[in-house]
Formats: sequence, structure tokens, C-alpha cells
Amino acid sequence: MEEPRSDTPEVEATAEEFDLAELGVALPEDKDEAITVLLGELRDARSEAASYLDDLRRVAADFENYRKRATREQQVTVERASERVLAAMLPVLDSFDAALQIEATSETEEKLLGGMRGTHTQLMDVLAKEGLESVPTWGVAFDPEIHEAVMSNGDGSVLNVSQEYRKGYRLRGKVIRAALVALEATDG
Repeated sequence: MEEPRSDTPEVEATAEEFDLAELGVALPEDKDEAITVLLGELRDARSEAASYLDDLRRVAADFENYRKRATREQQVTVERASERVLAAMLPVLDSFDAALQIEATSETEEKLLGGMRGTHTQLMDVLAKEGLESVPTWGVAFDPEIHEAVMSNGDGSVLNVSQEYRKGYRLRGKVIRAALVALEATDG
């Protein structure tokens, strides 16, 4: 017979202290048979407890996976929403850029343009914090991933951007609008 484990407190109990009917155990009169029945019940109870523990661990792992998936899906939803809002704002940025190209002819116009430049700078700073960046155009090689060519002149194997007609933008590295550019072909 096994000795009691040292981490288990010893309990001295007698059969009279337990209502065996309440425990659902019918013990035979013979002491050795009763011990065998009790050990079998203990084995079954431990097996059932282990099964419940496995189920609990599985549920906990499933919940953790669900939580991670929900967090990822929420992040994707937020990114899509911000992309949609920023894409809708691109015509506003185009209008700002066009307005800032006007030459001031009076002191009042210069003050007005100065205020618009300040507002434009603030807006671009806020959008940059959200991950919006302009696509590079001036003096760079043509890249069909970020540039949309509308005109090309010259003969040659190397295409460089020579003029920008409309700014392009990336949001967190993803192109949301290609830059509209003219190209100049050179021999490189």
C-alpha cells in the first residue's frame, strides 16, 4: 500500500463521519474490498477531474485565440476606416495644394496665404501622425507602383519623373493614390 504524499494533509476520518449514501459509494463489509472500491472511485474521480481540467485549458486557449483574433480584426477595421476617411480627404488636400500655388498680389492676400500655409502644415502633421506620407516624385526614377504616368517625352531606356500633376499618397506604406506624373526618358 502507498504511503501518503507529504504535500497532502493527513486526514483522520472514519466511515461514520461521512454519509456514504450522499457520496454515492456503497462499500462492502470486507475492509480490503472497501479499500479497492475506494481506490477505484479515487482513480475515476481523478480521471474525471483531469478531463475537466483539460477541457478548461482547451476553453481558455480557445478564448485567448478568440481575443487575439478579435483584436487583430478590430485593428484591421480601424485601419480600413482611417484609409477610407483619408482617401476621401485627398481632394481637399488637392484643393489646398492648388490654392497654395497662387501668387499673392497684395498684403491681404499674403496674410491669407500665410494662414492657409499654417493650416495646411497642421493638417499634414496630423495626417502624418496617422501614417499618411506623400509619394516622392521630383528627381526620382519612375516606379509604376507609386507613379501614374500621363505623359512621356524623349527617347531612352531610363524613365525619370520630370513633372508632378497630382500628389500621390501612401498610408502606412500602402499606396492609396498614385502620383500623376510626366516622364522624361534618357539613355541613363
